[in-house]
Amino acid sequence: MLEPRMKSANNTGIKMFRIGCGYDVHKLVEDRKLILCGVDIPWEKGLLGHSDADVAVHAFMDAILGALALGDIGKWFPDNDASFKGADSLKLLTHIMKSPELSGWAIENADITIIAQRPKVSPYIQEMRRNIALAAGVELERISVKATTTEKLGFCGRGEGIAAEAVVLMSRS
Repeated sequence: MLEPRMKSANNTGIKMFRIGCGYDVHKLVEDRKLILCGVDIPWEKGLLGHSDADVAVHAFMDAILGALALGDIGKWFPDNDASFKGADSLKLLTHIMKSPELSGWAIENADITIIAQRPKVSPYIQEMRRNIALAAGVELERISVKATTTEKLGFCGRGEGIAAEAVVLMSRS
């Protein structure tokens, strides 16, 4: 149970909390790798994007940035900047976590949901959690990754794309 008032070093005596949510979508196309939470999933299609198009990591980064009112990943890593072409999204996450703007902030927990009709990603969930935890510099038990389908409804259900949502609780003492 969280205690709303805890002694801290921020001169207020109150531990600060911020909640952020993120959402991202990428189109499925042929001749691209399918990367989700840093895992290369063997499948006939991959996600289209300027970077590796890791939709789950993108949603997670947006949740972190949103919690702290720091914009979104488009502001931090513009898609018109050639230096980010094909970028590994886990490395971008590590960059955000080590940035001065996040100094003093910690991830209490995160919940990431991947929305895809296919492929089945459940066999990769533990590896996904480990990758996210390592890149974010947090303990594994703070990171939840799960997947769901849309029961064949909408663009995800038709196999046109994959979406992801993320929620994060950040704290600062």
